[in-house]
Amino acid sequence: MATLNMYGPYELTTEKVDEVVTRKSPGNYGLGYTQNNTFYVCYVGRSDNDINERLKQWVGKNSNRYTHFKFSYATSPKMAFEKECRNYHDFGGKDKLDNKYHPQRPNGTNWKCPVCNIYD
Repeated sequence: MATLNMYGPYELTTEKVDEVVTRKSPGNYGLGYTQNNTFYVCYVGRSDNDINERLKQWVGKNSNRYTHFKFSYATSPKMAFEKECRNYHDFGGKDKLDNKYHPQRPNGTNWKCPVCNIYD
């Protein structure tokens, strides 16, 4: 069974993000909802520099579907990119997630997805 390997789920509010995401750091997140104590992943993403600020940009957007979040810190933007790619593939890509596209690598990098050959 696929896992995000992240902290949470937490309610997607500005206050909760500030309470639990306390470091300015690259990181990853999953957005979704909970039902019967199960977190359902609808979208995966990352921040290359500040996971707290990135999560707060989602507060109030698609509020019927994105009621909760999970997150993890990353040691570098490259690690965040690679984890986002793995999460994207593990949870079904554009066929099952709200993500319309494969995760984009940061401008100026030649990083490759650790799962598929999209950037070969």
